[in-house]
Amino acid sequence: MIRALILLICIAFLSNVQAQVDRSIQPQPGPAPAVNFGTPKEHQFKNGLTLMVVENHKLPQVSASLRIDNPLSVEGEKAGVSSLLSRMMGKGSKNVPKDEFEEEVDFMGARLSVNAGGGYANSLKRYFPRVFEMMADATLNPDFLAEEFQKEVAKTLEGLKSNEKDVKTAARRVENLLSYGKDHPYGEYISEESIKNVSLDDLPQLYQKNFHAQNAYITIVGDIDFKTAKKLTKKYFGKWSKGKVTPSSFPQPENVSQTQIAFVEMPNAVQSEVSVLSTASVDRNTPDYYALTIANQILGGGGEARLFLNLREDKGYTYGSYSRFNTNHKTKSQLRAFAAVRNAVTDSAVVQLLYEINRMSKERVTEEELKLIKEKYAGSLIRSMEDPENIANFAFNTKTQNLPPHFYNELLKNIQKVSREDI
Repeated sequence: MIRALILLICIAFLSNVQAQVDRSIQPQPGPAPAVNFGTPKEHQFKNGLTLMVVENHKLPQVSASLRIDNPLSVEGEKAGVSSLLSRMMGKGSKNVPKDEFEEEVDFMGARLSVNAGGGYANSLKRYFPRVFEMMADATLNPDFLAEEFQKEVAKTLEGLKSNEKDVKTAARRVENLLSYGKDHPYGEYISEESIKNVSLDDLPQLYQKNFHAQNAYITIVGDIDFKTAKKLTKKYFGKWSKGKVTPSSFPQPENVSQTQIAFVEMPNAVQSEVSVLSTASVDRNTPDYYALTIANQILGGGGEARLFLNLREDKGYTYGSYSRFNTNHKTKSQLRAFAAVRNAVTDSAVVQLLYEINRMSKERVTEEELKLIKEKYAGSLIRSMEDPENIANFAFNTKTQNLPPHFYNELLKNIQKVSREDI
């Protein structure tokens, strides 16, 4: 009897709710959600090392990110030396052999990597002190063994050989060369000749040149308090010495005065890699950053963007066409619209890429496009909060790019302000 009475009450309640909802009218969206990535607590040690800590006690795990903020450097005839340095680092240390090092990391279920630009570690809270110690040991006491060096050189040469006829690899190399020039760090590329110019002695020399405490930033995110993070960092990185970094000189990239076509013949290609390229001075402090971010998403950000709808859905030239721009505060950024298309429609694809790019500046985007992309961007930004490595990146960018302290917390709000006229 009681169950029947409860069932009748539930049916009556649901019927009343359904009678009050007009499902023919689309619900109005609510205000943009507030985003808070956390403001890191900071400390700078006497050696110049900067520590940033974002406490997050939701899960019993901690991650640490080490970044070396050095100026861009030209490698010249030894292009690839930094790549080899990255491959050699993290293979144990002078204190712990490679096999023992890797076995201990595996036992703790941790992630630990070190490269020419820094390092990363992630583990459960109870293992973090040891994992952090091992990251410091591998960073400050790298062991450059001749046997490992020969293995990595052989792997690199084999990779270059296997990519000789790879159209995508050739395309990316040519794109960077055209955008930046052969004497720019982003324009030079690794070759068999340049790898063979690198000796084992070059690795410790490059390490001594680049690894200095005053250019280093450690970001710790997770279930740890600031006092403990500071104590651990001082213990394991406190004796890291300062040094002098000499920046390379290289020409800043310049765009051509009028559109040029560069063609590279690849006889084995079953598709053409087509790109429209330009460079511009764009970083996160540029006033146009927010409008350009949304404009790029509308042009070629995904399956709902104009390039995709034109070249794939309408014309059937390709599986997908996209556009990208990478902000850069150290040199000019590359803006790129691209597609891999059937050989027979290569010229037609170029026409359509240029058409869509020109249309962005001649016609206002629609309200529907703007609304859709803003909603997609908001969802992506909020999801990024789930990854502690993203939070570490945000903290590092804020510190090294002279961004306002609340740049990322206010990013969504500023994106929502972008108008059709701004784009």
